Amino acid sequence: MDKKKLLKIIIPISLVLIVAGIWIFKNVGKGSVSIVSLSEDKGLENFVKSNNNEEDFVLEATSIDLDVLKGYNLPIIIDFGANSCIPCKKMAPVLKTLNAEMRGKAIIKFIDVWKNGAVANDFPIQVIPSQVFINADGTPYVPSDDMQIKFDMYSHKDTYEHAFTVHQGGLTEDQIRAILVDMGVDE
Repeated sequence: MDKKKLLKIIIPISLVLIVAGIWIFKNVGKGSVSIVSLSEDKGLENFVKSNNNEEDFVLEATSIDLDVLKGYNLPIIIDFGANSCIPCKKMAPVLKTLNAEMRGKAIIKFIDVWKNGAVANDFPIQVIPSQVFINADGTPYVPSDDMQIKFDMYSHKDTYEHAFTVHQGGLTEDQIRAILVDMGVDE
């Protein structure tokens, strides 16, 4: 073989090996989500306690992996705000209380968009605070007709399928509790 043919073979193979090596390096040791069917004798709370990554339930986050969070089959509320925003500061103790109280029943997260702005790029966030609501089955939350809170519904441009349910502005503890009940959470 001449050198040109040999280089045409070696360079692509080397690139593939480098990319594979980087992927393996980045992904080795990371936890994976396994789908587990809960039997009636093993409650959801025990499943969450024994099979979770504690970081998934911490209130303040620097990133959101919706696929991982949806894997817990719990309602999800993600609040996008900032630690220095006045309405966000009013919501902070409410989010902290509900995050601790609802462990095993719902996932409540907070993203500081001034520190982690790129996270909001995947969501239709226009103002802060704004909250995104996702049902336990991973679908966007659709509020009941009697819910007295204004929500914005966002759809995919190409399929018109419901993509996100968002509330813009602050919420009180009572309002968030009412939403959680509407999402199927037993208090």
